[in-house]
Amino acid sequence: MGWWQLNADTLVRSRFVVSPLAETFACLKLLHATDGAHPGEQEWLRTHLPAYRALLAADPVTARLVRAGLGRDWIADFLTPAPRGGEAFADEVARVRSTAPDAARAHLRTALAGPLPAELDRDDLPERAAALLEWVWEATVRPSWERRRRVLEADVVARTAQVSRGGWVSVLDALRPGRTRWLGENRLQINLHEYPPREISGAELIFVPVSVQRAGWVAWDDGVRYAAVYPCAGALADVGTRPVPSALGALLGAARAEILLLLASPMSTTQLTAVTGQGLGSVGRHLKVLREAGLVERRRAGRSVLYARTPVGDVLVEAPQRGAGKCASDHAGPAAAGRPGPVPRWAHSIQA
Repeated sequence: MGWWQLNADTLVRSRFVVSPLAETFACLKLLHATDGAHPGEQEWLRTHLPAYRALLAADPVTARLVRAGLGRDWIADFLTPAPRGGEAFADEVARVRSTAPDAARAHLRTALAGPLPAELDRDDLPERAAALLEWVWEATVRPSWERRRRVLEADVVARTAQVSRGGWVSVLDALRPGRTRWLGENRLQINLHEYPPREISGAELIFVPVSVQRAGWVAWDDGVRYAAVYPCAGALADVGTRPVPSALGALLGAARAEILLLLASPMSTTQLTAVTGQGLGSVGRHLKVLREAGLVERRRAGRSVLYARTPVGDVLVEAPQRGAGKCASDHAGPAAAGRPGPVPRWAHSIQA
């Protein structure tokens, strides 16, 4: 297994940051793997994979660069500079573009664990890599970046709160279960590969969430900055993949219904604000109404107050889906015949 040696001061100064380039590279990895972890990723692949394949088919050198750079066990270092936090995508990708050609070729040889193919023995590899990342950003990430950013920021909020409740060890063990964990004696396991340990005491240590569920890697500027990239919490990564049912939106209002959908897993008001983009005051008012209706409950976890759906809220969320399925398979139901159907049990709960 690979692990880093660090001191207490390094861990105390650690922080979470959001990186547009890390999110873009995670999406490149998803395009390369063509294997979505959930329906939202699968739909995203159906939308963007044809254009990506056409792009590489027209540029065999870049296609070979991708295959070499995303090695089976090692990623070419120049493709994933360690994020610094607060940088725009253009500033981050400029660091990829500024890589010395000799360094890029050396990184590719490491990723390949062997000699460099003749067609990649050239000086424009950093430019080609940067141009590809720019395409992935513009075509597949930037249109949804504000939504993605809110999801990633919500994960940062949740992890930071977890640090305050259970300390860094509880967070590190949960970043990439089975891969990242605290080993004790100032050792942080960062993957399962047999690589020499690295001494990082005194350097900056950052943790970077991405929304692609099977993505994860480490990056570093030797002796200065080390980064562990991890998939954000699944409940948050799936945000936006399930639309608000029209019946539920008509009953509660779209904004309030969206919050009820999200509360399948406990979330704080800060997380809900980050994910939905609604104002803190609006989220608070919606939660108050939902609580008074018996659809959500709140409970304290350490210093945080978390909200989650009640069983009545679960029934209300699922009722439109069950109703839609029945209409699709039974066209001769009471509504089709012009007769009022029975009042659903959850409706009595709301009226009460």
